[in-house]
Amino acid sequence: MDGERVDKVMSSLSDSMSRSYIQKLIKDNKVLVNGKNVKPSTTVSEGDTIFMEIPKSIIPDIVPENIPLDIIYEDKDVLIVNKPKGMVVHPAAGHYDGTLVNALMYYLGDELSGINGVMRPGIVHRIDRDTTGSIIICKNDIAHRGIAEQLKEHSINRVYHAICHGILKDDEGTIATNIGRSQNDRKKMSVVPENQGKKAITHYRVLKRFEKDKMSYIECRLETGRTHQIRVHMAHIGHPLLGDTVYAPSMKSRFKLEGQCLHAKTLGFVHPVTGEYIETDAPLPEYFSHLLEILN
Repeated sequence: MDGERVDKVMSSLSDSMSRSYIQKLIKDNKVLVNGKNVKPSTTVSEGDTIFMEIPKSIIPDIVPENIPLDIIYEDKDVLIVNKPKGMVVHPAAGHYDGTLVNALMYYLGDELSGINGVMRPGIVHRIDRDTTGSIIICKNDIAHRGIAEQLKEHSINRVYHAICHGILKDDEGTIATNIGRSQNDRKKMSVVPENQGKKAITHYRVLKRFEKDKMSYIECRLETGRTHQIRVHMAHIGHPLLGDTVYAPSMKSRFKLEGQCLHAKTLGFVHPVTGEYIETDAPLPEYFSHLLEILN
């Protein structure tokens, strides 16, 4: 990081704050380098001390809600849930109820890890609102730290199933790029130059080709877990996911879908307490199975 801009350094160290938000903190004199106010363009050197004050956010009360959970696996440390389409994982602006966290608080009460704070108790990773499938919930901080470390090391086996536009020529392949926040739309991610963003690697395999509808049923294994990774990567190689209105807004089909056709099917990990290898499988949601029947 020696010689990098301070705003870039701080945004690279944070998964929850955008570069533009960090630039605002710098302009508000909330970021000091060696005790002095700086500009976003100020470069840092090895050995510098950076202090950043993050203003306290107003946290609303998160209300437990009696929302049914499709539980795939549970023990005293972890819980694996098959998340339905349309459910947001944790509360955020505009979504303070109906989330997975609301349901978990009703089901488990205070029996959730607290590392990610009151807005995201038990949440160590997440999947998009319209992506279905497996998500790990941690019931205590020991489990949370263990799963977080495996996520950081990319040692968790995460396999997704998806339907994409177009006929993939190769039976399998690997997409390796850097992914970062889009400069044109901060709500989107995009493939960026090697000196930007974070390394992202997706391995895909064709399960079936539907020549008539010009679509492919694929399996994707994540080597890394960047935001929107599969969606961005498949769009990048010209095969965006069916129903993805963010990364393929102009791609039309005869099917009416609510969001991308993407399902987190398999999760394999070493239990953070017992050391046992656990692998679970989330069955395809009804809409996905029905779609495959129609395409066949």
